[in-house]
Amino acid sequence: MVRAVVHQKTYMVEEGTTLGELAGKIQKPGGPVILLAYANGKLKELFRPIEENSYIRFVTLEEQAGYMTYKRTAMFMFLKACEDVLGAGAVDDIAINYSIGNSTFCEFLVKDIQVTTQLALRIQNQMEQLRDQDLPITKYSVDTSKARKYFESIGLREKQKLFRFRRGSKTNMYCLDGYENYFYGYMAPSTGYIANFLVSPYQDGLVLQTPKRHQTEKIAKFYPQPKLFRVMQRSREWSKTLGVDTVGALNEEITKGNISHLILLQEGLQEKLLSDIADKIVQEDKKIVLIAGPSSSGKTTFSHRLSIQLEIAGKKPHPISLDDYFLDREMSPKDELGNYNFETIASLDTELFSRHMNQLLHGEKISMPSYNFLTGKREYRGHELQLAQHDVFVIEGIHGLNSRLSKNLPDESKYKIYVSALSQINLDEHNRIPSSDGRLLRRIVRDAMTRGNDARETIARWDSVRQGEEENIFPYQEEADIMFNSAQIYELAVLKQYAEPLLFAVPEDCPEHQEAKRLLKFLDYFLNIKSEDIPKTSLLREFIGGSCFET
Repeated sequence: MVRAVVHQKTYMVEEGTTLGELAGKIQKPGGPVILLAYANGKLKELFRPIEENSYIRFVTLEEQAGYMTYKRTAMFMFLKACEDVLGAGAVDDIAINYSIGNSTFCEFLVKDIQVTTQLALRIQNQMEQLRDQDLPITKYSVDTSKARKYFESIGLREKQKLFRFRRGSKTNMYCLDGYENYFYGYMAPSTGYIANFLVSPYQDGLVLQTPKRHQTEKIAKFYPQPKLFRVMQRSREWSKTLGVDTVGALNEEITKGNISHLILLQEGLQEKLLSDIADKIVQEDKKIVLIAGPSSSGKTTFSHRLSIQLEIAGKKPHPISLDDYFLDREMSPKDELGNYNFETIASLDTELFSRHMNQLLHGEKISMPSYNFLTGKREYRGHELQLAQHDVFVIEGIHGLNSRLSKNLPDESKYKIYVSALSQINLDEHNRIPSSDGRLLRRIVRDAMTRGNDARETIARWDSVRQGEEENIFPYQEEADIMFNSAQIYELAVLKQYAEPLLFAVPEDCPEHQEAKRLLKFLDYFLNIKSEDIPKTSLLREFIGGSCFET
């Protein structure tokens, strides 16, 4: 017998009892489903046996690791259902492209498959059968060279490329009722764990919906986000045109010595897009440009580069930070823990901002505020502003798209831009790279370089940052007149050399170690790109240093 301690309660179990079997004794009826477990501080799948005295903490759908496991397992079931409905080998022509909210967009790469409501319903029904049968999902290890040859033989070329550069001699594979595939990350032990999902047609593909992380009992209504979808489609089409839409393809370009050319192409594309945006602002004679986006999206460098393009077009840009319109600290709202909440728009003096902007539009001269983060007070330091004929105000802040901020400003004067770092490449056909991982790595590197925060601190705060984005940024992204993708095809291969030492430094005995370990395993897929080739004007320089802009 071995001792398992769960929430200070001790269970004596037979040696070899699985974590899943113990979870079954603890799972509350109707409660969030248990999907993984920490055993003595190490994250494990539920089929793993308990072989020694252990302190165990179970992970549910409400935690990020459990949420991603739920989505990943649902995707495995989706691919298996496609095989059952469309025939063996069908998934070779399915690409898992990107997320839209809590949904994942799946594209069929062959012309003879007609995506219809009927097809979505057939796949949905087959997934429900798989769920109701509660089929086991097994995991086994094979030689990496054998896995590579297997994927080459069945036509999954991007997986074959990925494993060409894999350093580990062994690779983990998953099997569901005879269907085998490789997935980056953990799985639930059986299909019965994945109770809720919905398959629907969208555009020219299918959307697989799963519950939101904090709404575990139902599928939230799917709200199409056409602007976000279009910018993600354009980014994927661009990466496909370059022939670099997966990590394996990127690694091949690195080994061929083609990276300098790829960097020039990527930077040139972004400059062209910035020029197009500036031309649009000038053509429509916009006076107020509002820029918003989530953490580490590159808003600051974007605003600098846009300002240069506006100057080229004959305008005089004036940068304005919404941070300078913070309320004095003692007047700021507090969160449920009693801490000042600077993520909510209620922390901004929107009335003063609206009054100032309208005064400027009417030709009046105003004194601009400046927020002192040390004292928590708004100050006036003699900075006066008045709108001239060719002036444009470039305003940057996380609440830039929130209608509460600019509802009293004339629509004909406003131009709204949403900036985010949306992953342009995936690991392979069936393993997408979450955009949030790229932004987290950006922030880890930048925080260590400019703010003195170690990776542990940044990881610890990331969940709160993401929650703030869900509440204050993402709901307004479709309000933008245009979206700009600041991610670069090659950037993770550059960030790797900066992030790895920081992640290795996260202590093993802290809660953030598991996330640091996951990110290290993820970065191991990439070959390095030296940073010397990155231009000083690049958005990436905001995070790795060496930018010619004040960031």
